[in-house]
Amino acid sequence: MDEVMSGSEVKEFVERLTLGITRVLESFPGVTDVRFVERGPAERHTLQTWEQRNSCVLPEDLKDFYLTMDGFQLSWSSKLDSEPVPLGSMVINSVLKLQPLCQSSVYSLPSSPTLADLDYEDDGQECQPAKPHFDSRSRVFELDPCNGSGRVCLVYTNAKPGAVAEQCEVWFLDRALYWHFLAASFTAYYRLMITHLGLPEWQYRFTPYGPSPQAKQWACLYRPLISHGNPLTDQGEPLLNKLDPNRAFRGKTKQPLPKKKPPAQTGGGTQKTSTGTGSVRHAAARK
Repeated sequence: MDEVMSGSEVKEFVERLTLGITRVLESFPGVTDVRFVERGPAERHTLQTWEQRNSCVLPEDLKDFYLTMDGFQLSWSSKLDSEPVPLGSMVINSVLKLQPLCQSSVYSLPSSPTLADLDYEDDGQECQPAKPHFDSRSRVFELDPCNGSGRVCLVYTNAKPGAVAEQCEVWFLDRALYWHFLAASFTAYYRLMITHLGLPEWQYRFTPYGPSPQAKQWACLYRPLISHGNPLTDQGEPLLNKLDPNRAFRGKTKQPLPKKKPPAQTGGGTQKTSTGTGSVRHAAARK
């Protein structure tokens, strides 16, 4: 009989799975409607069926993730003029939705172009990994549809017909069908997704042209609250840039001016005015 977790245990499990990001988001000003969809684990035979059908071996970290939860979905909104606006979205498709990225041929004409026709040879840089292909040289599966702004994909490169593919990476396919490298493993991508809070078009930060101006504005509002280095500690807690006004603004605090001796008075009760700041203040007072 399966053990049923209590409400507190479920909350603790969700915080561990999301690396505490739900609690962090709820503490942000203006953030509302933080929703995390709880899902049960995938069956082991479902993963084995997927591997046999696609001739690919799932990486161990992704396999462990699916055995913990069959897919991931977390969304949050931001208040704009007292109205919630859907903003953040973090998605990892379930095993059944981890489908090959290919164009359906049901309604296409025999002579219509396919994704393979749009493929190109990568001139490439030596320090950059080889880009995926739309033909049989790569096997591509969709992890996140990115709300129509592109697709995050699990890519098996150097695939050979009839052979089982094992090595995979995570890439981003933009709307112009260009590839951009994101992470060498699923775990690295998962941490990357959590770090960027699921903000709109955050994947475009890894492209030469970057996100849209509107997406940059949202990122400037929420992204600086997370450190730019490693966002997680060994315990999985996010490192927040906690602002201490007493320390951060110490350099801007006005220091008390040393007391000056009163100026010597001359005969007739007239008082000499010092040059510089004092004369400016007296001039402003007369005006």
